[in-house]
Amino acid sequence: MDRLEAMSIVLQTVEKGSLTAAAKALNMPLPTLSRKLSDLEAYLGTKLLQRSTRKLALTDAGQSYVASIKRIMEEIEEVERAASSEYTTPRGELVLTAPLLFGQMYILPIVTDFLAAYPEINVRLLLSDRNLHLYDDHVDMAVRLGDLPESSMIATRVGTMDTVVCAAPDLLAAHGVPKHPKDLQRLPCVIFTGPSSAIWSFRNPANKREFGVDIVPRLSVTAAESAVQAAVRRTGLTRVYRYHCADELRSGRLVQVLQEFDVEPIPVHLVHAARGQLPLKMRVFLDFAASQLRSALSKLG
Repeated sequence: MDRLEAMSIVLQTVEKGSLTAAAKALNMPLPTLSRKLSDLEAYLGTKLLQRSTRKLALTDAGQSYVASIKRIMEEIEEVERAASSEYTTPRGELVLTAPLLFGQMYILPIVTDFLAAYPEINVRLLLSDRNLHLYDDHVDMAVRLGDLPESSMIATRVGTMDTVVCAAPDLLAAHGVPKHPKDLQRLPCVIFTGPSSAIWSFRNPANKREFGVDIVPRLSVTAAESAVQAAVRRTGLTRVYRYHCADELRSGRLVQVLQEFDVEPIPVHLVHAARGQLPLKMRVFLDFAASQLRSALSKLG
């Protein structure tokens, strides 16, 4: 039995979610793939997959086995990259992910400059407001906004990002400028699912303690861009990350309020999986992107 092939079959089956999809991805007849899986389970003396007509599920032994063979396959890939000189010449495909609007505004320009500087590297940029999993989604490096959960990932801090409460000047002229966060409860507000939930956090400038204010919105939206545009149209005050409304603040279409009650800015990191030696394509991108992001984020403050 070819154990490396068997490992690849198991990984493909788990990633694709079915034997049929795995067989197609591996260009292997379905009966052959099924037989090889059965042979592997017989060799190991345990069941790895619970098969049904509707779905596949890993057994406890299967979960442990898949976690182990993922590490083994990654080590094999590193050996192959070293043999193909990927560690001495930056080349190959780099898979990156970032939040949608942040990626469009900051990461895409960095990537295009990077591609011009490194012609033997190709980049696949996945922009999503859902945090993609580095292992499961085969991502080399991710931009993460906010505090990071405890994990084995390696994080490089590249700056901070603050949230701002802002409004159109005409709205403030009509309703008054809030002097304290509690004033927001009598003012029209726009919220979106993100940093702007129905409870907005603030920090007391005297004792540095954080407190929350319940917001009853005139309008709730699911995208920051929509919240900003609604604020520009004088629908209400809104709270967004600074990069969401940087142009509007610069142009004067929106003005910031309650700055003295701002909470601590959130960190921004470049994150990658812990591994032995980073491929050169990742090392050069990390150096390239970190310096440019630090410069861009420092100009937002």
